[in-house]
Parts: sequence; C-alpha cells; structure tokens
Amino acid sequence: MVKRISALIAVGLLVLNLGLAARIYSETAGKAEKENPYPQLELFTKVLETIRKDYVDKDKVGYKELTYGALRGMLSSLDPHSQFMEPEGYKDMKEDTEGKFGGVGIQISMSKEGFVTVVTPIENTPSARAGILPGDRIIKIEGKPTDKMTLPDVVRHLRGDPGTKVTFTVFRAKAKNPGERIKDYTVERAIIPVESVRDGKILQDGIGYVRITQFNEPTAEEFEKALVKLEGQGMDALILDLRNNPGGLLESARKVASKFIPGGELIVSTEGRDVANKIVYRADRGKKRALPVVVLVNNGSASGSEIVAGALQDLKRAVIVGETTFGKGSVQSVLPLPDGSAMRLTTAKYYTPSHKVIHERGITPDIIVPVSAEDEAKLMAQRARAGLPPSDDPAEKTEKVEEIADAQIDRAVDLLKGVKLFAEQVKQAKR
Repeated sequence: MVKRISALIAVGLLVLNLGLAARIYSETAGKAEKENPYPQLELFTKVLETIRKDYVDKDKVGYKELTYGALRGMLSSLDPHSQFMEPEGYKDMKEDTEGKFGGVGIQISMSKEGFVTVVTPIENTPSARAGILPGDRIIKIEGKPTDKMTLPDVVRHLRGDPGTKVTFTVFRAKAKNPGERIKDYTVERAIIPVESVRDGKILQDGIGYVRITQFNEPTAEEFEKALVKLEGQGMDALILDLRNNPGGLLESARKVASKFIPGGELIVSTEGRDVANKIVYRADRGKKRALPVVVLVNNGSASGSEIVAGALQDLKRAVIVGETTFGKGSVQSVLPLPDGSAMRLTTAKYYTPSHKVIHERGITPDIIVPVSAEDEAKLMAQRARAGLPPSDDPAEKTEKVEEIADAQIDRAVDLLKGVKLFAEQVKQAKR
C-alpha cells in the first residue's frame, strides 16, 4: 500500500511539474488563462489508478508505460509535429542529425490530417530508386497500420542495419489509375548520403544551374564553391533548383539566401507565444551576387527551401517557378527530460520578409509550371539512376524522360534569356 501511495505521489508530482511548466510558459507569453490545475490532476490520477487496478492485461499498466502513453497523447494532440520521444526515439533523432544511420532514404512528415506523408525521397537512395514520390502516404510498415504510430515510431520501423529489408505500403492519391493507388514496396536499407550541392554546370548562354538537395552544415560553403567555379566559366545568370529539397538547418538556408540579399536585410523571422521565440534572421554582410536568379520549387520543397524561396521572392531578388511548396514552416524545440526521453514542441512559426506565414500554406510560385504524377515519377526515376550504370530497360531510355526532366528548367532558361536581353537593350539605350 505504501509503495502504491509513493508511486501515485511520484506520478502526481510529475504531472504537477508539467502543469506548472506549462503555466509558467503561458504566463511568460502574457496570455495565461486563470485555470486551476488541481481538478484535472485529480481526474488524471483517478483514471491512472483505475487503469492500473482494473485493466485486463496487467503487464501493460506500469506507471512508466501509462505515463509515457499519456505524454505521447498530450503532445500529439497539439499538432502533427509535436511529439514525445522515449529515450530510444530521442537517441535515434540525435543520430539522424549526425548522419549515423541506415535507412530507406525518405524525408517524412505528419500531414495536418494526421497521415504519415513523404516530403521527398532523397536522391540516389533505395526509396528514390524504388519510385517513392513526394506526397505518398505510408499507411503500413511490415503490415502494421501507421495511423496509431507517432512519427518517431515510423522512423524507427523504417530504419535498420544497411543490407536489411523493410516492406511498407504506400497510398498515392494522385495516381491516375485507381487500382495503383495502394502499393507495397520492399526496400533494402542503406547508408544515406549527405551530399547537398549537386549538378553545378553551365546550361547555355552563361546560364548556370545548381541544385541543392538539402540544407546541411557544409551546404553554404559547398554552394559558394559551386558559384565561384561557374563564375569562372562565364556564368551571368543562375537557376537554383530546390525541387524535392525537404529543408534541414535554418542557419544553412539563411547563409544560402544571404549570397543574393543585401547585408542586414530580413530573410525570415520566427514568432511564437513566448517573446523569446520572436527571432529575426538577417542576411550576412559581404560579397553579394547581383546576377538574375530563377528558383525552381515543387510540393517536395519544404522548410529551409521555403525560407530561401520566400525571402528571394519577397525581396524581388528571384523569380520562383514550379509548384506550390509543401508548407512546413513551424519551429520545433527539442527539450530533453530527466529520464533520457525528450519532447519536441512546436514553439514558433516562420514568416517571410513580408510577414507571410509559410506553415500549411507554402510558397506560391510567381510562375506555376505543374507536373503530373506520372511525369514526376519518371523524373524521380531518372534522378535515382544518376551516377548509376545505365539501365537495360528500353522503356527507361525514351526521349520522354529527358523532356520531362528539362521542362521546368527550360522555362527558367527562357526567363533568364529574356531578362538578359532586356538588360542588354537598356544598356544599349543608355549609350
């Protein structure tokens, strides 16, 4: 009886601490509601003890299991991105940022409807080669439905030792044939590459092309090297391809945008209830490129990609071409807890320089160039094969694939040619 009372007091203190922390957080924001937490704590402990006493499976009603379950529900009820991470899940998340894991090569998020959704497959990874597309919903993993899983649970099920296989079921709402909307994929896990700046080249007439696949720590430095190399080859206009770039480090995105924006100009701001979460991020001072820029985006462009595109668009520094972006513009703070677990809590949202909110709205291009699901599948297949031995499948060597891969780039090239021609005409008129 004494042990039971002690445990009950411990759980009550845990919930009380969480309640007090939430109360302090709200008061700091200046909008605290005058609520008495004690009736709710009494309700919580009554339910907790009733479950422990009467639930049919005794091995499921330990205080730790029930508390973790309550915390998972509490965080997940707020929004799709707030999560409670058990110690193992928190460890996985830290390994993710360090790049020390084997996986299938997809960036996922929880949609506002609560579906596990692919933001984008990472190029040259098993998922990209298998044909996974942005917007696909992962509805099962090894036959287990994902509707009751948290995002860390899904990540943990998809990860594993390189060389092992995992089967997951995908629902593709935009599939042309209804019979192809649900499909199983068996994918062999591998070490996921972290190269972020690719394909630096001159397309034609001094128009350079650089693709950024994600925003990692070295991205800005790699991007600078690519720009310097292309400038040495005569680049006087740039296509920056952010399609299917799921984001990454905010600081990296800020540094990339800074290369085209005057020093001190606002790039992005974050705002939350706590004044501490109202932060502005400005462009670095130093060398700036004044050359014309077109940025390519699609519905797989998220987070850091949307920050760069939104800043360059608002400040009239680039023309945005493609499709409306994913709309992942919220800030999650990871707060470690004493037992090795952690909570990821949404504490702010991103705003572009003109104060447009990014979250759940995305960035709308200046020029919309839509791509069908079938065309995107062929484009992703082409990119997945990049750097690999040529396929023997004649169907994968058609002109259609090349045409699809270049459609939006061609539009960008035409735009930049027009800008350069206009600039030259203005220059001639002044002489």
